[in-house]
Amino acid sequence: MYDVEKIRSDFPILSREVNGKPLTYLDNGASAQKPQVVIDAITRAYAEEYSNVHRGLHYLSNLATEKYETVRGTIARFLNAGHEDHIVMNSGTTEGINTIAYGWAMPNLEAGDEIILSVMEHHANIVPWHFLRERQGVVIKWVEAAPDGSLDPQSVIDAITPKTKLIAITQCSNVLGTIVDVKSICHAARDRGVATLVDGSQGAVHMPVDVQDIGCDFYAITGHKLYGPSSSGAIYIRPERMAEMRPFMGGGDMIKEVSRDRVIYNDAPMKFEAGTPGIVQMIGLGVALDYMMGVGMDKIAAHEADLKSYASERLSGLNWVSVQGQAPEKAAIFSFTLEGAAHAHDISTILDKKGVAVRAGQHCAGPLMEHLGVAATCRASFGMYNTRAEVDVLVDALELAHELFA
Repeated sequence: MYDVEKIRSDFPILSREVNGKPLTYLDNGASAQKPQVVIDAITRAYAEEYSNVHRGLHYLSNLATEKYETVRGTIARFLNAGHEDHIVMNSGTTEGINTIAYGWAMPNLEAGDEIILSVMEHHANIVPWHFLRERQGVVIKWVEAAPDGSLDPQSVIDAITPKTKLIAITQCSNVLGTIVDVKSICHAARDRGVATLVDGSQGAVHMPVDVQDIGCDFYAITGHKLYGPSSSGAIYIRPERMAEMRPFMGGGDMIKEVSRDRVIYNDAPMKFEAGTPGIVQMIGLGVALDYMMGVGMDKIAAHEADLKSYASERLSGLNWVSVQGQAPEKAAIFSFTLEGAAHAHDISTILDKKGVAVRAGQHCAGPLMEHLGVAATCRASFGMYNTRAEVDVLVDALELAHELFA
């Protein structure tokens, strides 16, 4: 049984009120709330166990190092990576993708080489590739989404040419909720010698992930969407690709030896983790992933699938609401506009008066907004602690907004 009320009780912020109304938090696509076990772990790490890692021989340093490094194994289990050394820990997906752009793509791609992106990508999986376009003459090739917001994996595979070196693709659109068949894309790409990077910022939240089964070379996650702290995350790197990489940032911890005329780098994955890391943030992420795995990723996915179905049914009954993207395979993420001239920011402000937290704007997806032909949308994104009753609260708040702007 999936006891959503028990899960809700684990998240203290869900018991508060906003504008005199019970909080209905539907902004999980931007950042999820934190369970008490994560908050407690962070407090304990700072209050009782804090020290820098990897450098000291005293008790607190050893304790902090042990707790920090344990998280690497937790992430490996969460993603079913072959070994914990395939995990590079960082501040989140943005740093992870930039690590691949600077550490792998920059030394291995040249002018005229191609990177394939879908139009659904988040800016974090667009801007680093524009850097390579600007500085090295790399060509970005775009694959369009279908009218219903789905993405045919064959359209991505068909875009591969002899000049294609990388496919960088989202597993789940942060705007449309579209779930992409990244496994088919990654296996076809490997057969053609093309590297693959999967942005798992949303995908890892909503479904079980097995990077070995997917067959990707790189898989990025960000902790604050996984019910963990901000400035925490990781990227899985297939060892064959890791061997092709050079360090992205230089500093402490990523070296074995430094002298006036040479530097000897540390072994991977430490080679790609320069400086003092987000020690406490990563400890919190490990606890958050353990919490999710304790609930069960299959159970979370089933619960959210029920929310998606119910929300789709309720929203479809509002003929003045236009939901962007109706892909057959999608997560419980709904971007929408209301008929008339009401801007997404105005709509979200009205919803906030009813205690409903949604996101409004372009959601760091400019090319997708252009593709959809809209300036901005409101987005309601559901998580493991949301309920059908909260879908009803959203619909009631939307009806109020419609009355005000009609």
